[in-house]
Amino acid sequence: MTSIRTRFAGLAAAAVIAVAGQASAQTAPPDTVAAIRARGQVVCGVAVNAPGFALPDTRGEFRGLDVDTCRAVAAAILGDATKIRFVPNTTVQRFPMLQSGELDILVRNTTWSMARETQLGLAFAGINFYDGQGFMVKRSSGVTSARQLDGATICVQPGTTTELNLTDYFRSNRMRFTPVVIESAEEIRAAFVAGRCDAYTNDASSLASFRATRTTDANDFVLLPEIISKEPLGPAVRKGDWRFFDIVRWTLFAQIAAEELGLNSGNIEETARTTTNPDIMRFVGRTGDLGQSMGLPNDWAVRVIRQVGNYGEMYERNITPIGIPRGVNNLWNNGGLHYAPPIR
Repeated sequence: MTSIRTRFAGLAAAAVIAVAGQASAQTAPPDTVAAIRARGQVVCGVAVNAPGFALPDTRGEFRGLDVDTCRAVAAAILGDATKIRFVPNTTVQRFPMLQSGELDILVRNTTWSMARETQLGLAFAGINFYDGQGFMVKRSSGVTSARQLDGATICVQPGTTTELNLTDYFRSNRMRFTPVVIESAEEIRAAFVAGRCDAYTNDASSLASFRATRTTDANDFVLLPEIISKEPLGPAVRKGDWRFFDIVRWTLFAQIAAEELGLNSGNIEETARTTTNPDIMRFVGRTGDLGQSMGLPNDWAVRVIRQVGNYGEMYERNITPIGIPRGVNNLWNNGGLHYAPPIR
């Protein structure tokens, strides 16, 4: 006959297991892919006004490198790069919106840093643009170097690595400055043009895109030669949902690998049918079953390249027109930094 003590121990153990099961259910990571499929669209956070990266065209459709990075994820998961909702947000809004689940993915000129991964519960899936922080001044100021900005007023956005880098640069060079802190991209640019600050600091790509939009006075603004930081920009997702992380990461890598393999939006379908190249056969899903390992069709990469293009196509379409040469954003075998791990 079972003793009372034995039965009590068994009930206690069952209770512990039940409580642990409830706690596990409460802390289970979100299934972002399932949510995307249920609603039929990817929700992507982008910048409010960033020519070359995220900006509505005359028809109100978003265009840019970050926009295309989002579209590629929609093509991979839903088979349709147009099934996406863009949510513009500020530098202050972006992380809380991603953390809360209001966004599936954030792609908005956001720098990958240690603190953002270890303190904010985010994971960066890759780098879609290698950047660095610079300074812009008016040509009429006569300033030709950032070392001449001692005592200057400088426009900067709050809650950014830009703000921290600015402080570090001036402190390390024993210089003084007065910050003019403005959250809105449009307002900070207007303040700079109006003369409220002597210089404007941001990622060099953002400064170049701003100057490119000045139709009548672009030559009045000078981008100083100093680059004071490393700013690897890329897509961020919430930690814990690693299947979605894998899809975002390998979608970006697929676009980089496609350029290296000579695959583009114009030849991907024909090549997929006729190739005997083992690397390309794996890429297009004829061998390897790599798509299934992420819960996707094996031709997921074909859908991405056909609808959005390889990395070089995205760059030429969005960044080249604002006057930024490929430079470090070339492939590794062409003098740049972009490199995709083997898709195998």
